[in-house]
Amino acid sequence: MTIVEPIRNLDKLKEVEQFLEKQNYRNLLLFSIGINSGLRISDILNLNVKDVKNKSYIQLKEKKTHKFKKFPLNSKLKKMISKYTEGKSLDEPLFLTVFNNRMDRVSAYKIITSACKKVNIEENIGTHTLRKTFGYHFYRRFKDIAMLQKILNHSSPEITLRYIGIEQDEIYKNYKNFIL
Repeated sequence: MTIVEPIRNLDKLKEVEQFLEKQNYRNLLLFSIGINSGLRISDILNLNVKDVKNKSYIQLKEKKTHKFKKFPLNSKLKKMISKYTEGKSLDEPLFLTVFNNRMDRVSAYKIITSACKKVNIEENIGTHTLRKTFGYHFYRRFKDIAMLQKILNHSSPEITLRYIGIEQDEIYKNYKNFIL
């Protein structure tokens, strides 16, 4: 199993969003929910329209941990969800394929990796990149590892730091700045 990385560069993150916006609004929403929520792809793909339409919060039972999770939608996601769900049935899956089936993780993987490749992101990318990107930028902005640990349901701060790649970033930075 390949370890995937977060998208650390904010400019590259914006390039992916711009590419996806031109490609397909559904794909942009999938990506945006991932990087703004920290949800696993299995939980994102399990959402139905009724779970998000006209909501201020998303609440769900996590597929992996079976834990209840509730978190507010930011203004960007609310606006995107409102636009995307207009005219959709409340009972349908939020992310449908062109064949009207619920999108699976393989399709999500192809969407994410293809978009990242198109904007020349060189890191190992996968569906988990979305969750790690959320974690990386949340930590960079708030420097609150305890809160992030709780959001991601990790058992220790060390696991969270390693998970989002901060530990390796710090090692590289220290190596580069260590000169005798």
